Amino acid sequence: MPPLDPEVRAAVEAAGARAREVLTTEGLAAWQERDARVRPRPTLDRLSDGGRFEVTELQVPRADGDGALTLVSARPAGIREPLPLLYYLHGGGMVTGNAWSVLPRVLRSWALPLRLAVVSVEYPLAPRTRFPGAVEDCYAGLGWVAEHADELAVDAGRLVIGGKSAGGGLAAALAHLVRDRGGPAPIGQLLLSPMLDDRGDTFSSHQMVGHDTWDRGSNATAWQAVLGDRHGAADLSPYAAPARATDLTGLPAAYLDVGSAETFRDEAVAYADALWKAGGEAELHVWPGACHGFDTLAPHSALARDAQEARTRWLRRVLQR
Repeated sequence: MPPLDPEVRAAVEAAGARAREVLTTEGLAAWQERDARVRPRPTLDRLSDGGRFEVTELQVPRADGDGALTLVSARPAGIREPLPLLYYLHGGGMVTGNAWSVLPRVLRSWALPLRLAVVSVEYPLAPRTRFPGAVEDCYAGLGWVAEHADELAVDAGRLVIGGKSAGGGLAAALAHLVRDRGGPAPIGQLLLSPMLDDRGDTFSSHQMVGHDTWDRGSNATAWQAVLGDRHGAADLSPYAAPARATDLTGLPAAYLDVGSAETFRDEAVAYADALWKAGGEAELHVWPGACHGFDTLAPHSALARDAQEARTRWLRRVLQR
C-alpha cells in the first residue's frame, strides 16, 4: 500500500487495533451500540458554544409521510440577514453516526469564517431503513429547507450540499436526485472521502484490505445493510450508488478529496474523471499518505490542516460566485 504520512501513521498506531477493526454483518448491532455510546448527541446548549451559534432542532415531514425527520439548524449568532447554507450529511457508513456530533467541527471550520448557516440531517440508518429511505429523506429535508428559507434566514440561491464518507456519497446521490426531479438547485457539492460504489471492486479497494481504517470488508457489510438483496445488482440506481451513474451532465460544481492510502481512492478519482468527461466542474485532491478519516484521527497534522484549508478555499470561491 502507499506509505502513510508519518503523523497519520502515528495516530493510527496510537488508536491500536480498533482503528483497523472490520465491520461484519454479525457484529453490526454491537458496532452500532458502541457508536451510540462513544458518539453521543451533544446538547443544543453545548452546540451553541457559549452563545457563538444559534442552534435549533426542526421536525419536518419525512419522504414517506410516516413520522418526522430531524434537522439540526445552526448559524453564527446575531446575524439576521440571509446566509448561504451548507446542507450537511454525516458519515458512518450509512449504519452509524448522527446529525449532532458532526456539528462542532463543521461550525468551527466554516460557519464562522465564511458566515455560513448549516443544516445537519438525521437521516435514517441501515439496516433498519434500507435504500431509498435515507436519500429520499435527505431530498425531503432539502425541499423543506428551501421552502422555508425566509423563516430560516438562509439564501436558497447559495446552497451547497455536502458530507463525509457515507454523507459524501449521499450528497452525490442527492445531486442526481435534485437534477432529475427538480427542486432547490445546489451551486456546489462537497464530497469528502465519498462512499460512491457498492461493488467494491476497484484496485484501491483490494489494495487496502487489512490496512485502511475502513476497508473492503467493512464497506461490503455497510452496503449490504443499505441495499439488502439489491447489493451488487447490475441495474442499481445512481441514487443508491452514484458511481453507477451513466449521465453526469448538469450536476453542480464538485469538490472531492480522498487519501492515497484509502479504500475509496479509485472510486473518488473515477467519479471526478466522469464529471470532467460530462463537461462538469470538479476539483479533486488526493492527499498523499492519508487513510480514511485521517483528519479525524490526526486533526492537527500538517496534512489535515492542508486539507481543511483547501476545502475552505473551494467553499469560499463557490459561495462568492
